[in-house]
Amino acid sequence: MKKDEQKNLMDMLSGIFIRCFFLCCVLLIAWLVFYSLGGKGDLGYSIHSKWFEMSKHDYVLLNYYGIAFTKICAILFFLFPYIAIRLMLKKK
Repeated sequence: MKKDEQKNLMDMLSGIFIRCFFLCCVLLIAWLVFYSLGGKGDLGYSIHSKWFEMSKHDYVLLNYYGIAFTKICAILFFLFPYIAIRLMLKKK
C-alpha cells in the first residue's frame, strides 16, 4: 500500500469515526429528550412496567446506566480512535 493510499484510508476512517461519534451524541440527546418529555420517565415506566416487573427506581437507574454506557462507548470506540488517527496524520 502506497503512502498516499494509506493517508486516504486513514482520512476516510477518521471521517467515519467522527460521524459515528456525532450519531451517538444525537442518540444520547434523543434519549434525554424522550426521557424528559415523558415526565422524568413516567410514561416510559408505565409502558415498561406492564412488560417487566420493575420498580420506578430500577427504571430510572436503567436509563441512567444506559445513557452512561452509551456515552462511554461513544468516547472510547469513536472519539479516541478519531483523535489518534488525526494525531498520526498530523505527525506525518
